[in-house]
Amino acid sequence: MTFANLTLGYNRHPAVHHMSGVVRKGSLVAVVGGNGSGKSTLMKGIVGLLRPMSGTCSTAPGTRFAYLPQLSELDRSFPARVLDLVSLGLWPKRGLLGRHSAEDRQAVTQALLSVGLEGFDKRSIDTLSGGQMQRALFARVLVQDADLILLDEPFNAVDSRTLTDLIALIKHWQVQRRTVMVVVHDLDLVREHFPEALLLARRPIAWGEARQTLSAENLLRARQFGEAWDENAPWCGQPAHHLHETMIGHDGIAASPARGGM
Repeated sequence: MTFANLTLGYNRHPAVHHMSGVVRKGSLVAVVGGNGSGKSTLMKGIVGLLRPMSGTCSTAPGTRFAYLPQLSELDRSFPARVLDLVSLGLWPKRGLLGRHSAEDRQAVTQALLSVGLEGFDKRSIDTLSGGQMQRALFARVLVQDADLILLDEPFNAVDSRTLTDLIALIKHWQVQRRTVMVVVHDLDLVREHFPEALLLARRPIAWGEARQTLSAENLLRARQFGEAWDENAPWCGQPAHHLHETMIGHDGIAASPARGGM
């Protein structure tokens, strides 16, 4: 996937500026940054929910996408079973009204087993906890069999066991040479599990090996650039060695490191 001077936004107001670079096939990339830095906007631009204001985002012909939005964007009051939710992952192959084969049903059953939801197929989605709902959504991604997987804050409102299981699934996708981009707030989690990170503050601040990208210097630059866009931001002049604590308190992000360069 290649970004060429990509700018995305809403109502003529840019939210991600001048994005250029290449996401290599089989990459596992954490997308990080403060609130309003453009992380979700970038995901929507990649999947085609937002048209570029300028520039391009291009993928290889025939690339199959799977996109998992934030839980807050989903209507969990809709009367659907877990089975129905996971089966939606089959629509690119079968269409929304297509008949499911025995192979399809087996794929759904196996996906539920893989995410630890065996026996949940008849459960209504409005009875699921946050962690169970996220597991069900990961099962839907599994049946999509996608080449490019985009996950927007998949670790919110999940317990530690669910977090461990979801991380394991993501790493398995990487082993399968699928390309995975994940919006993550916990920078310590990025340091431990993600080889590559993209640090945004409405524009790319750094992109590369995670520990270099999330250096104190780059995080400070991201914060200062972000606050330049926020007219309500308080003045802050702490030196870089205080940045770990500052980033947690100011942006709700936990701290971590990274790799620069695109």
